[in-house]
Amino acid sequence: MGFTEAVRTVLTKKYATFSGRASRSEYWWFQLFYWIALIVLGILTVALSAVFNANENSLFFFIPIGLLVLAMLLPVIALQVRRFHDRDMSGWWYLGAVIVGNVPFVGILVWIAVFVISCLKGTDGPNRFGPDPLRPESTAEVFA
Repeated sequence: MGFTEAVRTVLTKKYATFSGRASRSEYWWFQLFYWIALIVLGILTVALSAVFNANENSLFFFIPIGLLVLAMLLPVIALQVRRFHDRDMSGWWYLGAVIVGNVPFVGILVWIAVFVISCLKGTDGPNRFGPDPLRPESTAEVFA
């Protein structure tokens, strides 16, 4: 799955889909898109606030960043849950990671674990969350 296909899949086909599986390429291409969009919008916001001589109390210019984060919150969470499903882990583990991730000093370890899980290869063949997103026709049976 390429960049444009991953972004199109997450934003149009699976915007709030928490079922199924997401391949590593779908996950990381969308993460790249999301962070590039945040950085570009942040640079644009800072440049516009400098052009219009906005003081520190003017939060008006940061509304577009907040709207982007709000609009992308549901697809980012759904994508992370589907990525956990690809590793044959329940999405409830991600909720636990979000809750425990807010504990000081423990949170960094939790987010490192989420990062590592996101980097690992998904289970081969179908699992309890659906078929393999890379090879939907394959099976987990070795001697079939």
